[in-house]
Amino acid sequence: MLQLSIVHRLPQRFRWASDHHSAIECDDNTLDDQEFVALRLISHDGIPAWEILQQLKEVLADIQVDCKVAECEGQPCLFIQRRDESATNCCLKNQGVAIAETFIAR
Repeated sequence: MLQLSIVHRLPQRFRWASDHHSAIECDDNTLDDQEFVALRLISHDGIPAWEILQQLKEVLADIQVDCKVAECEGQPCLFIQRRDESATNCCLKNQGVAIAETFIAR
């Protein structure tokens, strides 16, 4: 099922809203080591999206990328530290996950 998955990186930056890492909030003002980016699954929604994101989390754990699955704007997202974004993209592509790019028309 991973090979039929497409993720999209949300344009915002995020940080954990509490010390217990139970809530996430948009934070476009700071740039630090605790900044997170969010990957949203656009090929699936509902319960299958949650299940696939959990599988992606397990795949990333194999390469020691720490991430969390949490809700953002009503949809499940995979939150990774910004510094791990390149390793995450390579790993997901090697698993057959497509990563949608945002293009700006000129």
